[in-house]
Amino acid sequence: MFVLLPPSETKAPGGDGPALDLSTLSMPTLSDTRKRLVTTLVELAEDPDAAMAALKLGPRQAGEVERDRRLWESPTMPALDRYTGVLFDALDAPSFTSAQRRRAAARLGVGSALFGALRAGDMIPAYRLSAASRLPGMGTLAAQWKPDLAEAIRAAADDGLIVDLRSGGYRALGPVAEAVTATVLTEMPDGTRKVVSHFNKHHKGLLARSLATAPTAPSDLDGVAHAAESAGMRAEITGARELAIITN
Repeated sequence: MFVLLPPSETKAPGGDGPALDLSTLSMPTLSDTRKRLVTTLVELAEDPDAAMAALKLGPRQAGEVERDRRLWESPTMPALDRYTGVLFDALDAPSFTSAQRRRAAARLGVGSALFGALRAGDMIPAYRLSAASRLPGMGTLAAQWKPDLAEAIRAAADDGLIVDLRSGGYRALGPVAEAVTATVLTEMPDGTRKVVSHFNKHHKGLLARSLATAPTAPSDLDGVAHAAESAGMRAEITGARELAIITN
C-alpha cells in the first residue's frame, strides 16, 4: 500500500541533514524534472520581486523567496517531518513508535509541486512552490509532470493499493485513475453535506495515521474503510474506489 498525502504550504524550518541531493530521493525517474524545476526556482529567487509575483506571495512572505534561493545549500530533514499544518498535526508523526515510524516510511508519501512525489523518509529542504504556480518559460506544472509522475507513483506502490489523499490541484499533476480516494464531508443539521477545509485536512490526517501505523496494511477499499472506522471515524463507501468520511 502507498498512501499519498497532500503537501502543505507551511514547512518546518531547519534540519540536520545534508544539502539537497536529488540522486538520493525515491522515484528516480522524476530526477530530470526535479532538477529542472529546482534550478529554475533558485534562479527565479535571485529576483525577489519577480519571485514573489510568480509565487503569488505577499510582503510578509518574503522569507519564502530566500528559502527557494538557498534550495541547493539548505539543510534537509525527512519529508514526513518537513511538512506542517492541520493534516500533519493530525498525523502526529512525532508520536510514532519506532515500529510505526518504519511502517510509515514504507507506506506514506507526499505529493509535491517541486519534487512530484516523495516517500516519507526522503530528505528535503524547506521550499515554496504550489501546484498552481507558474515558473518562467514553463507553462503549468501539470505539463511538466505528466505523464512521468503517475507512472512513478504506480511504481512506488509496487502493484499494491494506492490511496490518493492529495487535494485536487496536486492530484492533477499526476492523476492515478485506479487509486482509492477519500472525501471528508461535514453533515449539516438539515442533512446536507459539504466539504469544510479544516475538517477535510484533519480527518485525512487521522486516516493517514491509521493506515500508516496499522500492523497489517489494507489491500482494498474495504480495508481503508475499516482503518477509518478503527480510528473512530464514520466511513461510507460511495463508489468503486471512493470513500466518504462523514463528520458532524
